Amino acid sequence: MELKEMADALMDIGVGNVQTETVRRLFESGQTDELVRHLKKCRCSLLDEMHESQKKVDRMDYLIRRIEKDAKKSSDR
Repeated sequence: MELKEMADALMDIGVGNVQTETVRRLFESGQTDELVRHLKKCRCSLLDEMHESQKKVDRMDYLIRRIEKDAKKSSDR
């Protein structure tokens, strides 16, 4: 893999400049093990963000169901 391709992929993902610079440095110095370790940490951060977003979506779904349920009760009276 070329550095440009990796940098473009990181930009597409939304990885910050500091992390991208770390990846570049590790890649150029041939520290493959450290590079993979760093990318895995970035992946974990993305997963944490995804889980937080899922919690928000679940809460929003709950609110929607609750409002719909309350509205149905009101209209049935």
